Amino acid sequence: MKITLPDFDDVRILVAGDLMLDRYWHGATDRISPEAPVPVVHVRGIEQRPGGAGNVALNLAALGASPALIGVIGEDEAGAELEHRLANAGIHCHLHRQADAATVTKLRVISRHQQLIRLDFEDGFRGLQARDLLPLYRPLLADASVVVLSDYGKGALRAPHVLIETARQAGRPVLVDPKGRDFAIYRGATLITPNLAEFEAVVGHCGDTGEIVRRAEALIADCGIDALLITRGEDGMSLVHPGDPPVHLPARAREVFDVTGAGDTVIATLAAGLAAGLELPQATALANLAAGIVVGKLGTATATVAELRRVLREQDDASHGVVSEDELLAAVADARAHGERIVMTNGCFDLLHAGHVGYLEQARARGDRLIVAVNDDDSVQRLKGEGRPVNALAQRMAVLAGLASVDWVVPFAEDTPARLIGRVLPDVLVKGGDYRPEQIAGHDAVVANGGSVEILDFLDGCSTTAMIERMHGGSGSAR
Repeated sequence: MKITLPDFDDVRILVAGDLMLDRYWHGATDRISPEAPVPVVHVRGIEQRPGGAGNVALNLAALGASPALIGVIGEDEAGAELEHRLANAGIHCHLHRQADAATVTKLRVISRHQQLIRLDFEDGFRGLQARDLLPLYRPLLADASVVVLSDYGKGALRAPHVLIETARQAGRPVLVDPKGRDFAIYRGATLITPNLAEFEAVVGHCGDTGEIVRRAEALIADCGIDALLITRGEDGMSLVHPGDPPVHLPARAREVFDVTGAGDTVIATLAAGLAAGLELPQATALANLAAGIVVGKLGTATATVAELRRVLREQDDASHGVVSEDELLAAVADARAHGERIVMTNGCFDLLHAGHVGYLEQARARGDRLIVAVNDDDSVQRLKGEGRPVNALAQRMAVLAGLASVDWVVPFAEDTPARLIGRVLPDVLVKGGDYRPEQIAGHDAVVANGGSVEILDFLDGCSTTAMIERMHGGSGSAR
């Protein structure tokens, strides 16, 4: 599964849910208060950002999508500040104002990039009903490709099933970031995105990924939802969609600085990816990359297209070329975590010619990643005789790694790559020539693991031996 970055310019997403204003007070801490054993913070900077459903909308806008936002605020200074900041970010706001309630506000005091305390200001929105949001919600469905419900348990989504049913009747998929222990209230949703703690609070502790999948499938059936994406922190993500193989993605963060708002980034990127035409596994993989970006930032944050493009480029650069055996196994494990199909072949590849290039292109077409295992110089000499190889191992591997069809090139020292193939266990093992599949080194291990072995034709008239003979006047000597 190759991760691609689609064009989000025409993507329109409807976001509904709990809005909040995130406030940050930054300052130095040099002493302990004489009044109590607490640090004294000299506040020198104040920052304010939309949080909750507002942060989901900001993440969508950062990708270049066009979000419409429905939420509830109080008629107060915090509500006015929140609306102002959302509008300045290009968010189309459709807000329900409640005069007798306070806008949800979270104040974090931070010193030396560490959060010292968080103060929450909220009263709940007493008396608010789902029908209060429907006049705002229904007209916006026609222009939206995907609906996101962001539930922080603050009262805006007291009856989410009403919004879900309305959207599904309009033919719109609904993604939900859930809250609480009753996921049945999201019945009819296309997908919900609990973190592992939220998931286990409902289904109980899961000892391994197999148990996560089993309990997720049972929860999906019980709650009447289509799929679950469980975010698992440093262990990545698990996508469970009955009828398809589960997808387990490793965490992509280089350094975790602050996980605040990472769930907002995940569901926003997932929604944008689906609206832009990605399949669910590909959209999930893109969301995983975006989460890895935002946890490296302080506070509620967003991932931009430029940042995603850079990560994809770095990942692509790191996932190709000449590798050691251990590096290959790690790269293959990562590729399999993304659902990619692994193809493997081997040979001396002494003088690369058109036959080799055509053969490798055929091999690559059998899957998503192609491994070429190359005989080292000693093994080539044992197999081909005195004067071979013409080109040293490093040169042969460098040329192969430069081909667009080849992902990884790895050397081996034995006469056959059977041991290496037994460690990699590719999905498809290919070889060129007039062999029978069972004659191919590694055949038994690959087939026993559920893979296949295929024989491909070489291009007529192309031969390394013939090339060497022509270079030496037909003598057949490689000297």
